Amino acid sequence: MGFARTCSVALVGVEGVVVEVQADLEPGVAAFTLVGLPDKSLSESRDRVRAAVVNSGGEWPQKKLTVGLSPASVPKAGSGFDLAVACAVLGAAERIDPRVLADIVMIGELGLDGRVRPVRGILPAVIAAADAGYEQVVVPECAAAEASLVPGVSVLGVRSLRQLIAVLTDEPVPEEEPDDQGRPDPLLAGLRVPGTGAATGMHSLGAIQSDHGHDLADVVGQTSARTAVEVAAAGGHHLFLEGPPGAGKTMLAERLPAILPRLSRGESLEVTAVHSVAGLLPPGKPLIDVAPYCAPHHSATMQALVGGGQGIARPGAVSLSHRGVLFLDETPEFRSQALDALRQPLEAGHVVIARSAGVVRFPAKFLMVLAANPCPCGRFSQTDDMCECPPSVIRRYQARLSGPLLDRVDLRVEVDRVTRAQLTERGARGESTATVADRVRAARERSSARLAGTPWRTNSEIPGRELRSRWYAAIGAMDEAERNLERGVLTARGLDRVLRVAWTVADLLGHDRPEATDVALALQLRTGVPRGVPMAIGALT
Repeated sequence: MGFARTCSVALVGVEGVVVEVQADLEPGVAAFTLVGLPDKSLSESRDRVRAAVVNSGGEWPQKKLTVGLSPASVPKAGSGFDLAVACAVLGAAERIDPRVLADIVMIGELGLDGRVRPVRGILPAVIAAADAGYEQVVVPECAAAEASLVPGVSVLGVRSLRQLIAVLTDEPVPEEEPDDQGRPDPLLAGLRVPGTGAATGMHSLGAIQSDHGHDLADVVGQTSARTAVEVAAAGGHHLFLEGPPGAGKTMLAERLPAILPRLSRGESLEVTAVHSVAGLLPPGKPLIDVAPYCAPHHSATMQALVGGGQGIARPGAVSLSHRGVLFLDETPEFRSQALDALRQPLEAGHVVIARSAGVVRFPAKFLMVLAANPCPCGRFSQTDDMCECPPSVIRRYQARLSGPLLDRVDLRVEVDRVTRAQLTERGARGESTATVADRVRAARERSSARLAGTPWRTNSEIPGRELRSRWYAAIGAMDEAERNLERGVLTARGLDRVLRVAWTVADLLGHDRPEATDVALALQLRTGVPRGVPMAIGALT
């Protein structure tokens, strides 16, 4: 009788559970039994592993073979257990010393020819192994850079099973010749999985920060909207842009990620882990260090927005935009059920999805930007009568955005139609992305210094009770806002949001605490009613 064990990782959302892979050989009729709640793709590993071992020059044991995945109560899915199963079988057959395998975590899919293919979720799997105390991890060679992002773990990248066998048995490691040059490496196909959200308008490769074709200076006019975008980036406030088609709503949203500060190391690992599970990590760029951007189409379902799907739930758009921007263009065209499902992650910063296969928790702390036309034809305005939509149609169209959802939006700006004079004027460009990004970065540093020692990092995260009791505005600065509360223009929650935005404006202007002009600008951005203050942050400095 032979016995060997090694380890792999089962992913539940973006969290991993270390699984012990045990192989037991007994005399009897040759058979291969796999136990421990495997799914269909994992059950098929019996045929993949057998073919990979034989084609790698090994001898398949002709005995009764039982492979157990422990803990047996945790559902296991995917093909990432192949490498661990193969090594456990070879250890039980004494081709590999079982003592060498006991403290190694192995993650990877096997091809029939013995090549090791990458799988989704390498980074969160290695993080789980490190948290469990394991120091050695074996992964596919093309995913070694992603696994190496985790400190304190020794990563071995292998291209084939025969290479791993040679390393574990102290034999000469054979060279695996890559495919002919000029053809893509088929092993890299596993790093990017089709049909998992790759067509949702994702931009997470860092090109936004250096793409001069997406400069904020290209937006013509729209002083109020540009200010709202800057305030949203500085304080993490949600934004609603309403205006006619072609006014620049999408241009502003696309340029918002470029003015957000770069992600910290911890934030980068969070974002990279989500994208790794979704199969969206590009080869050669394992770490995402800039704010992601996700713009799903308005036909997206609730599962596509918040996550879900058959079997083990997959991350949705709110998780793919974690620490970045979620842009919902043509917001009234989204299903009302899907939009209302955003209310919980907006408040909690994460989404919990319950399915029969288990409960999954995905991070979802994002900056939401809503864009909408004023009516179905898009020409409704207070200044002209070009719109042909009946009043009932306009009311029904605008009512598609529920009050509870809009109440969670701090900034509401009307984007005006661009005039001919603005388009044809030469030499009058607005501030560039680099200039605005510098002010946003300085404002974030001021707020971080003020919030040091608290669980909050931006002004938008501070609870209203803490805001009113610990961080006061200047004497008399909130008088106008309080009068709006008494008249019913603002709710109590709305008053707290005005104070949050006022603190962000003060941080942008370098004020120690919000002054009357800061609160007036915050009120104008919240209600849309002019308050007699310049709308450009640059004009106030």
